[in-house]
Amino acid sequence: MQEAGFGGQQNGDLLSMAEGKFDVFLTVDKGVRYQQNLSGRDIAVLIIRAKSNDIDDILPHVAECLRALDSIHAGEVVIVGG
Repeated sequence: MQEAGFGGQQNGDLLSMAEGKFDVFLTVDKGVRYQQNLSGRDIAVLIIRAKSNDIDDILPHVAECLRALDSIHAGEVVIVGG
């Protein structure tokens, strides 16, 4: 996010900044769907439920993420992992 100029932003601001530039907002923040009003957004949200945001905890969910990305649509929230 830092490279895209989004560093230091909160989820609501990140979603607004990402709309129109990205199709999917990918996060490990399980609370984003409760903290943000996602209806009517022109971006989808993919939440990875992992033990942490460490790459070793996220990698086992990559295949499931790729499957979700094939069918996710703007305004949807999809959760992968467990």
